[in-house]
Amino acid sequence: MEKSHELELTQMRKLVEKLGFSTERYGDPTFMRFLIARSMDTDKASKMFVQWLKWRSSLVPNGFIAESEVPDQLEARKIYLQGLSRAGYPVMIVQACKHYPPKDHLQFKKFVVYLLDKTIASSVKGRETGNEKLIGVLDFQNITYKNVDARGLITGFQFLQAYFPERLAKCYILNMPRFFVSVWKMVSRFIEKATLEKIVILTNEDEKKTFIEEIGEEAVPVEYGGKANLRAIQDVEVPPLEG
Repeated sequence: MEKSHELELTQMRKLVEKLGFSTERYGDPTFMRFLIARSMDTDKASKMFVQWLKWRSSLVPNGFIAESEVPDQLEARKIYLQGLSRAGYPVMIVQACKHYPPKDHLQFKKFVVYLLDKTIASSVKGRETGNEKLIGVLDFQNITYKNVDARGLITGFQFLQAYFPERLAKCYILNMPRFFVSVWKMVSRFIEKATLEKIVILTNEDEKKTFIEEIGEEAVPVEYGGKANLRAIQDVEVPPLEG
């Protein structure tokens, strides 16, 4: 950790404890994510951290979301968890044509947590460091109006921003149809500038080649020009995080 940040980290721990929460379970890399997300403002970062703790204990009281809590969402087999990218980030693929706006919004929120938790855990060997990142791929191939779920997309990005700060390394959007552009413009209004800068919308073959090169063909499925097999997230065994 850089010396220059030791002061902010110490200050943030004190502020979190002042707000009535223990900090001993969390290492500097975790606090650093919240500080970066709040432009190194210790006051804002500590409030964000406490909000995260409260949210987590309310929505995820057992510390993880069990598959039995999200059966409807898993049934569609629309999320895939690939291996690690060249940079060592796990790759999660969403096939939007298999998604429909959920009737049970609470289950959908839990599903978003299940996906992000499991994707992050898949890159961890043993104990979590706290600064692990992931790559998201949103594939809009073959979607129709029935698959459009602006609320679901907004929920996903808002969860990433508020409760998984600095976890997103990059998000690639593939095969966006023309009719979806207006939906995306509306969704984008709910996405912070720092997150928008990590989103790449692929529009031509050169960009697709770059996408395969950046992730690495060993992690990119055959369907997208790589060498890997698609693996539904529920079929991937991930050891539980230690600590």
